[in-house]
Amino acid sequence: MNKSELKSLIKGTLAVTPTPFDDNYQLDLGKTHDITQWWVEQGLGTSNSPLKITAGGGECHNLTEDEWLQVLKTTVNAAGPEAVIMCGLKSKSTIHTIEDAKKAQDVGIIGLQIDLPFYHHPNQDDYVRYFTDISDSIDIGIMIYNTHFHGAPSIKAETMLRLTDAEHVVAIKWNTPPHEDFNQMTKFSNEFNVINNGGDMIQFHKNGGKGTQSSIAPACPKYALDMWELLEAKEYDKVKNELEKDAMLNKWRRKSALISGGNRHNKAYMAAIGKPLGQPRLPTLPVEQHEVVELREMFKSFGWITA
Repeated sequence: MNKSELKSLIKGTLAVTPTPFDDNYQLDLGKTHDITQWWVEQGLGTSNSPLKITAGGGECHNLTEDEWLQVLKTTVNAAGPEAVIMCGLKSKSTIHTIEDAKKAQDVGIIGLQIDLPFYHHPNQDDYVRYFTDISDSIDIGIMIYNTHFHGAPSIKAETMLRLTDAEHVVAIKWNTPPHEDFNQMTKFSNEFNVINNGGDMIQFHKNGGKGTQSSIAPACPKYALDMWELLEAKEYDKVKNELEKDAMLNKWRRKSALISGGNRHNKAYMAAIGKPLGQPRLPTLPVEQHEVVELREMFKSFGWITA
């Protein structure tokens, strides 16, 4: 696919899906198949709401190479040929990232979330070479994940503009360190689909943002999809009202993180709606029942679930 076609697919509400495990923390492919079909039935897995599997929220870092590929194959098969499925890759060398990218492409993935190569202590020139080399080797889309919080320097707006000719670099999951200006995205938002990862939603949209990542979408699809529709309609006052719910949810997440780190909230959200997908893998601690009960009551008060 060319850049225009890929940009039409990697946008909107990117649903960050958790990876199902059984009671022994083993991969549960049957549950992966079933929950994928439910997500598609709820309106996810489209060009306005790609399913993003095996990202950080899907515990990509906890999966073996074989497990990672099994999740990809099972999800694509369950979602059907028309579904839009993205996946996350582990941070590796250029050669090994290209190998993984080709495996994902071969099973039907249309877009890749690729971290900055933080293990290599890169500079801005390294970023240009890294993402250009990957782009030249595949036919599906690349969404750069600006993972500066892992110790690499944040990718600069000027560096993004140097990647304009990389045909398959079509998006960036954008956030910045506290000392850098989030609004630098305006310098490249006409060239790439900028996906929000923590900035002010309204200002982000006014800056030309084309999507947002959502860990609540797999559990409460309607809320997440409606939020993006309100942004696209520029109903910013209504968005502000809805963001009060996000603030309450983030407060719960901060409290949960005091118990244990990781992405345990993704599993908690699914348990709260009655569709548990197992527990996160150790050393992240299991979600406690009182946390699920608190979430369920919150979801009911928001009108996200009725039972």
